[in-house]
Amino acid sequence: MDKLRIGVIGLGWFGEIHCDTIIGLPNLELAALCTRTEDRLSALADKFGVAKRYQDYNDMLADPDIDAVSICTMWDQHTEPAIAALKAGKHVFLEKPIASTVEDAKKIVAAAKGAKGILFIGHIVRFNPRYRAAKQAIEAGRIGKIVAMSSRRNIPAAWTPTILNKIGPIVGDAIHDTDIMLWLTQDRIVSAYAQTVDVRGLKNPDIGQTMFRFAGGATATLETVWCMPEKTPFDIDERMSIIGTEGIIHIQDTFPNLGIVDADRLHSPDITYWPMFEGVRGGALRDEFAYFTNCALTGTTPTVGRPEDAAAALEATLAAEESARTGNVIRL
Repeated sequence: MDKLRIGVIGLGWFGEIHCDTIIGLPNLELAALCTRTEDRLSALADKFGVAKRYQDYNDMLADPDIDAVSICTMWDQHTEPAIAALKAGKHVFLEKPIASTVEDAKKIVAAAKGAKGILFIGHIVRFNPRYRAAKQAIEAGRIGKIVAMSSRRNIPAAWTPTILNKIGPIVGDAIHDTDIMLWLTQDRIVSAYAQTVDVRGLKNPDIGQTMFRFAGGATATLETVWCMPEKTPFDIDERMSIIGTEGIIHIQDTFPNLGIVDADRLHSPDITYWPMFEGVRGGALRDEFAYFTNCALTGTTPTVGRPEDAAAALEATLAAEESARTGNVIRL
């Protein structure tokens, strides 16, 4: 098989971005779409020229001509379609977070063991070239033993009112940096302490500040602010510092990699994760899908995006949220 026929389950804003990305990869075919919202299904199926349209993912999974699925439902709706897809023998690209509870994450991890298809968890930051370069430098021993890390992942308030009624900033965004820190250290988190700030009175707080302790002794602080002023001229303020016994690595993305000044203001759009070029998505999301597709077509078990790693990041961030609620240090 030289082309993977994939269906997308969940057609919110990021499900559509997945579709944009899939159509630009030569060994991927966007073969089916699924959402319960009929109007949205028709609109996107027409946009992408997809004939197979489903409102029940079980009907999609019963189709023998579908080789793989991308699951972009809300995080608390991952478990049932992911397990069903694995049982149906499909390859599964599951967006992060892997699940909304540790128990559900364990169920998904268990379902992947012995499954015919592969399970890949979409922790996209691992495909950002800056973090990949940092990983190479650390593996080469260039900074010695990691002793401290810090990260910032802040976004404008305009992005987040709808999101904050579904997920908070620690599990929603700091999970990216949590996963990267686990990846870079090859260690485990043993304790979490966090505080949150409620600015706009939404279901979840706007700000999360987290501190982790690692088994090897390193410590980390993670800042996640989902209420930067709406006129902030960049989509994300993303940074990470990794301090070792023999060196330091500093990562900065996405601002100010590109600045565009027009009649309104300075803009610094994303050029790393899913920029649009000539009608299709590029960047880290394209690289992520290319990796998933290659693993599926060659029968290779992914070494990046492993469900066990995603479950560890989820457990740590959920512990941080519990800490913020209780005021206690949570031991893992």
